[in-house]
Amino acid sequence: MNDRLQTLADEGVSIWLDDISRGRLSSGGLAKLVETGGVVGVTSNPSIFAKAVAEAADYAEQVKDLAIRDVQLEEAVRAITTYDVRWACDVMRDVYDQTSGEDGRVSIEVDPRLAHDAEATRAEARALWWLVDRPNVMIKIPATQDGLEAITAAIGEGISVNVTLIFSLQRYRDVLDAYLAGLDRARDAGIDLSSIRSVASFFVSRVDTEVDRRLDEIGSEDAKALRSKAAIANARLAYQAYEKVVQSERWAALEAAGAHRQRPLWASTSVKNPDLPDTMYVTELVAPGTVNTMPEPTIEATADHAEITGDTITTNYDDAQAVIDRMEQLGISYDDVVQVIEDEGVDKFEKSWQELLDTVQGALDGAKK
Repeated sequence: MNDRLQTLADEGVSIWLDDISRGRLSSGGLAKLVETGGVVGVTSNPSIFAKAVAEAADYAEQVKDLAIRDVQLEEAVRAITTYDVRWACDVMRDVYDQTSGEDGRVSIEVDPRLAHDAEATRAEARALWWLVDRPNVMIKIPATQDGLEAITAAIGEGISVNVTLIFSLQRYRDVLDAYLAGLDRARDAGIDLSSIRSVASFFVSRVDTEVDRRLDEIGSEDAKALRSKAAIANARLAYQAYEKVVQSERWAALEAAGAHRQRPLWASTSVKNPDLPDTMYVTELVAPGTVNTMPEPTIEATADHAEITGDTITTNYDDAQAVIDRMEQLGISYDDVVQVIEDEGVDKFEKSWQELLDTVQGALDGAKK
């Protein structure tokens, strides 16, 4: 592995690829990233699948068969996406075995239109778990208020979950509690806790996008000094919340029963502002027991020039809190920021799902001609 990527892994950060496509699978591209690029996991989302289906001929044969059988649109989408995820799970299986299930994971998302329907989300999580039928799959469930109940239910049934769309510290604490409640439920049901894994996807760059927009509106020197600091501060304080949970008596009892920690996963770690260092959300969020899911260009940039200097989180809690405090003093409400970006996040996920539906519908219509 590249020295910089190896150093990042040695610091306890698992590198996951935020991308999937049938072309990457059939060409051996994913296998190569695992072999030489330090990739030990994969995440996906509807936009990634929409792009893959729109741009590649690799799906033509399956799409034609689905069209001939007159398969309904949403079932066609699930047939296409679960096929890729199942294949990726097989590619990642050696990593899964070598890490005793910690890594080698591939995530697939529930329909985000169900984000505010706990029972429907739970039902789809169960269906995806069955459809993929691989021990190293993770089901992505959004961390909306209604999603919390579905997260607990899925974990309680022994389903490994990637909790997504986390922006606020309070919601992250709620997610941690939902995970523990799910483990309690699984233990009471006689499920082997060691078989359950989970990550909590804490979104990073979108916080800076929203906060920096508000700082620019203020325009003072104090505001300028805070630009591009809120996202890292927010993520660091999330890790502090994680540490408090894993140091608790409640966690100690679950761990003694075989449970694994729900690792923090840094998502949305490609910079949106081209003036920022392109590896900033990697180098500034290094701590043991974390995951960083990156698009391939960010992995390449990390391999090329990232300076990994060790743990950059646990020694910076006071500074992180100071950033949030100064933001509030300038009149920027933290609670309002995170609520706005959560609402936007759910909306974007729903739109990306519709984009995937439209793309697959177009492919099905084309295959019938």
